This record gives sequence, C-alpha cells and structure tokens, in this order.
Amino acid sequence: MSTRFETLSTFLDHGFDDVIDVRSPAEYAEDHVPGAISLPVLSNAERAEVGTIYKQVSPFDARKIGAAIVARNAAKHIAGPLADHEYRWRPLVYCWRGGQRSNSFASILTQIGWRAEVVEGGYQTWRRLVHEALYDAVLPHRLVLLDGFTGTAKTALLPLIEARGGQVLDLEGLANHRGSLLGGDPAEQPAQKGFESQLAERLARLDPSRPILVEAESSKIGRITLPPSLWALMTHAPRIEITAPIEARARFLAHRYEDVSADPARLSGLLDQLRAHRGHEVVDGWQKLLAEHRMVELSAALMTEHYDPAYARSRAAHDPQFAARVEADTLDGDGLEQAADRIMQAMRAI
Repeated sequence: MSTRFETLSTFLDHGFDDVIDVRSPAEYAEDHVPGAISLPVLSNAERAEVGTIYKQVSPFDARKIGAAIVARNAAKHIAGPLADHEYRWRPLVYCWRGGQRSNSFASILTQIGWRAEVVEGGYQTWRRLVHEALYDAVLPHRLVLLDGFTGTAKTALLPLIEARGGQVLDLEGLANHRGSLLGGDPAEQPAQKGFESQLAERLARLDPSRPILVEAESSKIGRITLPPSLWALMTHAPRIEITAPIEARARFLAHRYEDVSADPARLSGLLDQLRAHRGHEVVDGWQKLLAEHRMVELSAALMTEHYDPAYARSRAAHDPQFAARVEADTLDGDGLEQAADRIMQAMRAI
C-alpha cells in the first residue's frame, strides 16, 4: 500500500511510527527525509552492480540478482535493528522513486505482520515538495536579523532567545559552519540538498505570523547557498544590532574557538591565507601572538585588523537600517542572559 503526500506539512506530519530510507548509504548521506532511518537494501557497491547488469545484460537478470540481494539485506535488518519492534509497528518506507526497493522491503515487513506503507513517488516526492517550498513559493515568514561585528555572540544568543519562547532560525547550525575565517571545514558541511531539507523542515515548523530571529549572513555559508526566497526575506528584514566592547568580544571569541586554537598548526595555516589581504607584517604579528599562546590578544587583533574593517566596508556599501540596538557590557553567562532579554523586548516592538 502506498501513501501520497501533496504538501510538505502533511509529509512531515505523516503519523507513522518510523520512516525508513532503503536507498544506498551514499544516497542517504546526500539527503533524506528528516528523521528517516537508513536501512539500505542495496549497498553502494551492490546498487552499482545491479545497475551495470541492467544496462549491459538485461533488466530481468538485474531484477533477479537485485531481489536476492534485497532479501539478504532485509533479513539482516529484521534480525538486527528491527528485531524488537512489536506487532502493531507501522513504518513508512521510501526509496528513490517508490519502486522496487521500497515495495520489496515493505512487502516483507507486511508479511511479518507490520503495517508498512510506501511513499508514492519515493524520495523524489520529498525533494519536489522541498523545492516547491524553497524555490517556487514566496516564503510567508517574518524574519528579524541579528546583526553585529564578529565576536558579538550572535549564534550563542539564538538558543537563549528560543529558551525565552522566541522563534529562531539557526542557519549556521543547519549548514554546520561557524562564521569567519575560523568557522569550519566545508568538507564537514551537508550537501546542498541535505541543507535544504533541514531548512524546509525548520521553516515548516515555525509560525509565520510571529517574528523569527536569524543571524545576519551572506548569501553563502561556507559552500552552502541560501535559496533566493530566503535571501530575499533576509535582504528586506528589519535588523537588531548587538554591540559589545572589544575586550569582551575578544574573550568570547577566544573561548568559542578553543577547539581551533588547540591545533596551532592548522590555525597558523588559516592565518597565512590572509597575507594577500592584510600583508606580511600584520599576519606576522598574528603568528607571533599564536606562537606565544596569547589567544585573547590574537582574537582582538584579528577583529580590529581584519574582521571589523571588512564589516565596516560592507556596512558602508549596503547601509543597513537598524530597528533596534542592544548593548552588551560583557559576553559571559550573565551578560548573554541580559542581552537575550533586551533582544526579546526589541523583537516584540518590531
């Protein structure tokens, strides 16, 4: 039995006990329905083998060999991760197009007594709904941007706002990337499609009638590109500026990037990438601070000599208008809590 989904919301609120992705691990890694369990009925190599037989020998031989492999892998899943499920367990299964892989696996589960159903159209249905939501439709959400210089704890403030009942959209979290030179390795980011699935799910869970706080970003986060619909909202959204003394920002940045400074060789290489932009003398000064493990001073130097000038140039070019400003004297625990309270007040007034 197959289930048809016409909207992203109905797919997300499917009502089944579990969602099972039976595609290959590589397909799952690129993108999948949020929350889906990966139980591949063909491995990456097995899928390639069956595909080759389909093209070079015959579809019949490919289906025969594929069926045997699917049965073996299904048996492993049933005896392994599915062994403890009770009689009335109700899973929703999908493959690439809702074809042989998902139907074969769902049929085996049904014969056992579980109430398995298949997604009509498979993963392609999910992908179509995500694309429609992010690229074909106008997003109805009310965004408010949290803007400010590097080191003003913008990302750290988002969960504090959420804890106070505010709505937030953490784009850096979805993109698995921390902003700035030290922000992260693009290789560790999700695929573009995977990011879009997470983004579409998050937006679907938010109330469009209430303001949503988003950290001010560029149209790209690492190697992830924001969909034009979201970028258009961000471009015209009101802004709250968060400010803090350079000393507080330096201490916060040094603490936030302790994992980066724990690998001096890697950090040294990152700093060297800025020689063409800031000159050898400036970068040599940073390298000296790094060699002496003076991380707070290095953070302050990076902000005053690199990040702040770049931010000032961007602000001069775009002339952003701020609906409110929040000043934080410190960015320690108490300072962040107080800043979050003021940001909540500012959001209510916008």
